[in-house]
Amino acid sequence: MNSKLIGSIFWALVAVFILVLGVIFVPALNEQSAKVAPFGLIFLGVAFLGLGVTLIVLTVKQKVEGKLKKFLLLTGASATGLPVFAILSNVFYALLIYFFGEDVWGSVGDEPFFFILATVVCPIAFLVGVIGTIVLAAKNNTSVPSGTSQGGKVE
Repeated sequence: MNSKLIGSIFWALVAVFILVLGVIFVPALNEQSAKVAPFGLIFLGVAFLGLGVTLIVLTVKQKVEGKLKKFLLLTGASATGLPVFAILSNVFYALLIYFFGEDVWGSVGDEPFFFILATVVCPIAFLVGVIGTIVLAAKNNTSVPSGTSQGGKVE
């Protein structure tokens, strides 16, 4: 395996993230995919999770060092965490409703912790990791994310 594989995984993660944002926020895409949106989002979530785990494994296996390693691990961990925390949020919400029932307002089982991690923390961490990786690559005049001197070393 070489650093080109890490670069391919990295850019695939960025592409899937853009697709997820498009499906969620672009009204035309949302209306067109209203019937298949759950399956599309499930597919994109699984792809995002798989690519995130793959990026983490390859970064550790290839012994990437320095700041580049931190940014790649942040990118992979946040990509892995986003679908996991989204699922955990829904699971805990359903369990709280199941055990405590619904009140007059419609929800006793409101669960904000995993929801905030999935909708705020993970996307911000993902963007920080992506931007940091790109900046390090530009600073070192290398292709993303093969590293040199200050950004990290790929063996």
